[in-house]
Amino acid sequence: MDTFVDGAAVRRAGAVTFPMVRDAGAELLAVPEGQICTEMLDLYQTDGIIAEPAGALATAALSGGLIDLAPGSTVVCVLSGGNNDVSRYAEVVERSLVHRGLKHYFLVEFPQEPGALRRFLDEVLGPDDDIVRFEYVKRDNRETGAALTGIELGRVEGLAELLERVEASPLRIEHLLPGSTAYRFLV
Repeated sequence: MDTFVDGAAVRRAGAVTFPMVRDAGAELLAVPEGQICTEMLDLYQTDGIIAEPAGALATAALSGGLIDLAPGSTVVCVLSGGNNDVSRYAEVVERSLVHRGLKHYFLVEFPQEPGALRRFLDEVLGPDDDIVRFEYVKRDNRETGAALTGIELGRVEGLAELLERVEASPLRIEHLLPGSTAYRFLV
């Protein structure tokens, strides 16, 4: 069990609460962690509210379009929990960017020659894209060296263009997708 939303991460529903929820006919929803992170950041930046992940669940479900409401509906969301560790802020931002489709990771195999990185920047990166992580490890191969490259897009629509440039590049570039084994080591 991923305990990022630690206030809601229970292995088993309680003996008292489960029957209450079941008998009330409540609809239960799963809210993506990235949506919760985006909501936490929006609450802080727009309203000055510091909410822990579990505290932002209800408003994240609402703002994420997970609840179908009739126009004019009256909605009450309980927003709670200031039990937020400030050292997790970078993780919250990261998960939000990934959820919104603005951050992507690639393994890029660079030739061991001068100018290889410059060509990657000129030929693959778009004008609004930014390298936000770059880990290069030269091991025992004299021909090529792999680099983990995190790219933050200037706009979500730029991903298709980036992937086209990746495909056209002579470099071997692997897009690490969320949910893959390698990706879980990053986020």
